[in-house]
Amino acid sequence: MLAAPSLWAQSLAATGNADFAVERARLTAERAAVDKAFTDERAVCFKKFSVEDCLAKSRQQRRTALDNIKRQEALINDAERKRRGGAALDRLEEKDSAQRAQEAATQRDKAAKAQQDREQRSTDHTAGRAATAAQEGAMQRQYDGKQRAHAEQLAKEASRRAAAPAEVRRQEEKLKKAQAHRADVEKKNAERTKPRSAPLPAPPP
Repeated sequence: MLAAPSLWAQSLAATGNADFAVERARLTAERAAVDKAFTDERAVCFKKFSVEDCLAKSRQQRRTALDNIKRQEALINDAERKRRGGAALDRLEEKDSAQRAQEAATQRDKAAKAQQDREQRSTDHTAGRAATAAQEGAMQRQYDGKQRAHAEQLAKEASRRAAAPAEVRRQEEKLKKAQAHRADVEKKNAERTKPRSAPLPAPPP
């Protein structure tokens, strides 16, 4: 019995595992055996000459055996607390690990979303610049077309103004020619309407 706690403690230290229910049942059986042995010893002591010495020795043996059992119970309770604490710590670590994994996944998702947003903004910016350049080009072409049309209009007006005096002269000359032609026609018509002269006298017979 005295060697039992040491052997059990060595086994627990070596393996780190124990069936606590089995160990408690063993200790309960040992306590019952100690109590029975003490009762049997008392009965024997009362048959001896030195009863008190025998009873004192029996009580000492019982106390020593029960102290052994109590030490083993303390070891079991301590080991069980450590196991529960270790299990709780494992659960906490698993929870923390899962939480860290979730946070890492969230951070990765955020980073990927931020990268996607940056790429989209870059694409939109490039497309916007292209659209702006195309719009500016169209506006420039429209402006240039209006400027050319205006310049052509001014050139036509200047040409008309420059050609106006010559046209007036042509019109005047045309009018004069028409008037001269009319006067000539009227003169010819007047000459044709003069009375005919007397006929020549008949030749002598």
